Amino acid sequence: MGSATREALARSVSALAAQGTKADLATAEDLFAAGRVVADSAQLRAALTDPSAVPAGKAALIERVFGSQVSPTALELLTVVAAQRWSKAVDLLAALEELGIRAIAQSAPADVDIATELFTFGGAVTSNAGLELALRSKLADPASKAALVDRLLAGKASKQTAAIVGQLVLQPRGRSIREALRDAARMVAAQSELTIATVYTATSLPAEQEKRLQAVLAKKYGKLKINQIVDTALVGGLRVQIGDDVIDGSIASRIHELRLQLVG
Repeated sequence: MGSATREALARSVSALAAQGTKADLATAEDLFAAGRVVADSAQLRAALTDPSAVPAGKAALIERVFGSQVSPTALELLTVVAAQRWSKAVDLLAALEELGIRAIAQSAPADVDIATELFTFGGAVTSNAGLELALRSKLADPASKAALVDRLLAGKASKQTAAIVGQLVLQPRGRSIREALRDAARMVAAQSELTIATVYTATSLPAEQEKRLQAVLAKKYGKLKINQIVDTALVGGLRVQIGDDVIDGSIASRIHELRLQLVG
């Protein structure tokens, strides 16, 4: 991520925070839809990311294109995003998606755990090759993918999670569904000032062990949420990834190190 995009995204997220409770699920769906419109129009995308264009001109363009299509809150956020300087045109699309995800996260009821629901759906995808292929295929119609997601999540996940996953399959932007779900969960956690700790284990950790692990990791990394992934190739032990930090205590890793020592 370029420095211009980092600054632009920070300003956009601050603008979302300033909206408070006015930014909700409907706002997010407006932002997602607007992002797809921008993605489908090279001319519109170029105009909104032109570094030589004045903010007032971009604001007028946003009003003309989206003024009657989105809520006042979404329109204001779209105007803020368009006024920024982005390192790459695609960064604007990513920002609109992130703002939508964050709006959903900050407005969700307290009893809705979006990150966990995203992790659960991600686990279902990775454990079913046919499902992953169906959601990953570039030949499949995006609307058909979204309909499939709706059927899979109906009665099993919140409308907030369904909206996020629907956006990810409608506008993949070259990402695999695994990568997109992981990024979305990170954004949801970040909105609550949480860090994601991805824990790979050979077998699922009992709840008590997971709780103790979370307490240990929290001493160094602060508030965090654990995403547990079962990987039988690890044989035993576990591997933890938090951002760029990797803590590898798996048996597979020890065997690999032993082999390297024997070869050396």
